[in-house]
Amino acid sequence: MPQIFNLQSSILLPAWPDWGVFMKTIGLIGGMSWESSIEYYRIINQATREALGGLHSAKSVMISVEFAEIEALQHENRWDDATRILVDAAIGLEKAGADFALICTNTMHKLYESIQKKIQIPLLHIADATAATIKKNGINKVGLLGTRFTMVEDFYKGRLIDKYDFEVLIPADNDIEQVHHIIYDELCAGIIKPASKQVYADIIERLVAEGAMAIILGCTEIGLLVKREDSLVPIFDTTEIHARAAVEMALEN
Repeated sequence: MPQIFNLQSSILLPAWPDWGVFMKTIGLIGGMSWESSIEYYRIINQATREALGGLHSAKSVMISVEFAEIEALQHENRWDDATRILVDAAIGLEKAGADFALICTNTMHKLYESIQKKIQIPLLHIADATAATIKKNGINKVGLLGTRFTMVEDFYKGRLIDKYDFEVLIPADNDIEQVHHIIYDELCAGIIKPASKQVYADIIERLVAEGAMAIILGCTEIGLLVKREDSLVPIFDTTEIHARAAVEMALEN
């Protein structure tokens, strides 16, 4: 049966007298795009309430960057300049009291190591959280959708292959360009088109025909478009997984 993994909370917690004392502060580097940053904030607070009940919400701080500037640096291959912007944001989160941080986008995990070495608090890698969830479901061959950078370059799929022993399939060249175009020109601008949904559904079908046992939505905007009925195999939404993993980390004793 088609299904999408939304990682509903299964956190088992002891009955501390005051959860606010034991909740870590989550740092969020957002704005890439703000459409998906909204989802991070919503999911994190929803998962916190599911775990703790009542009026509980997450302790968090967000620094939101200017995405038009980041997008230009990406496509001009100016990754050093982009690194400086995100390092400044990460240092800002640390100074603001965050106990750990998330980069609220898949693509900018290309800079993960450069950012992590500049701060003392840990960065929760989106691919690590996603891989842990997939492994629990006994899946080892996945299709990956994301920006061209995420699908083609090695920083993301290489981590899944080398660290977690996954077999990772990506779309054909023309499909890669379509996926990339829809992300930047539509989803990041809040534009949801039925025709684009069908494009993604067709690409997913081709990946499944090649043997993909599941599909990773490796861009934090794709979940705005792709839904359960668009795939015959499980879909792993990295936004949902990353956000809920942050809540688990925040509530660890």
